[in-house]
Amino acid sequence: MAIPSHMQAMLLDRPGQPLKPAELEVPEPGAGQILIKVAACGVCRTDLHIFDGELPHPKLPLVLGHEIVGHVEALGGSVDGFAIGTRVGVPWLGWTDGTCRYCRRGEENLCDHPRFTGYQIDGGYAGYTVADARYAFHLPEAYSDTEAAPLLCAGLIGYRSLKLAGDARRLGIYGFGAAAHIVAQVARAQGNEVYAFTRPGDLAAQNFARSLGAMWTGGSDEKPPEALDAAIIFAPVGALVPIALKAVRKGGVVVCGGIHMSDIPSFPYDLLWEERVLRSVANLTRADAREFLALAPNIPVKTSVSPMPLHAANEALERLRKGELTGAAVLVP
Repeated sequence: MAIPSHMQAMLLDRPGQPLKPAELEVPEPGAGQILIKVAACGVCRTDLHIFDGELPHPKLPLVLGHEIVGHVEALGGSVDGFAIGTRVGVPWLGWTDGTCRYCRRGEENLCDHPRFTGYQIDGGYAGYTVADARYAFHLPEAYSDTEAAPLLCAGLIGYRSLKLAGDARRLGIYGFGAAAHIVAQVARAQGNEVYAFTRPGDLAAQNFARSLGAMWTGGSDEKPPEALDAAIIFAPVGALVPIALKAVRKGGVVVCGGIHMSDIPSFPYDLLWEERVLRSVANLTRADAREFLALAPNIPVKTSVSPMPLHAANEALERLRKGELTGAAVLVP
């Protein structure tokens, strides 16, 4: 079938304003790029941070979306490893320079001049998108298009957060949304105990966590029954940092898994003392992606998704803001 000249998209003209339906030209892939017909695109909290203007200087106008699943429709020059019709996934990190000190050291997630999908590069809230072939990945056949979408960010960032948490037999997870529901399954498969912290009184999220093997659930204002070896904070709430530090044992690790967080309040040095570690996670590497996408179907990780039509993107973002989603919303063009 011929590639159309135009496509439908949901466009961000200005942060804080609703996305608007738009008809855009279908982009053409340049050298090293692939054109993808979008089959599904997950709705991530980072999309909400961009939408709200909490992440500065996005490309405007912008097509959001960085949990993209689709099929290759056209190849730019010098592309290897893909053929027309190949199903691929595209994550948040969409381009790196390959030459800076971090890229040369294998730390491309810290590249000095990165470009991000759905931020500086138009993303997947559209019928088609182009992507750097270096940052597109073959997807496990075990997942449908909608089921695979959350793996591309919630899964990848969650997996990197889990690795940076170290050898944590008792793992606390603060904020039980899309990333947490995937990480909990990986942690349980590794034989670890999961302690899930939700918004106070959110019984639905706590029941969801227990259904995925959490041995204890409670509000983020509660103390776990045992000292934790590590905690991962997915909720973008800086006030959770001192709470999590209180919850981990001596030498424990607290990982901040989001790209944006509200200000961390001051806290006494005693909470950090005794060799506790506080660290952040930045983006992902291609090695992370390959490892996790090979691991997920073998566990097997099950994703909980709520498919929604592309034109409902504003509704999906609002439901995410209000904490009404169990798992992840996924837009289907």
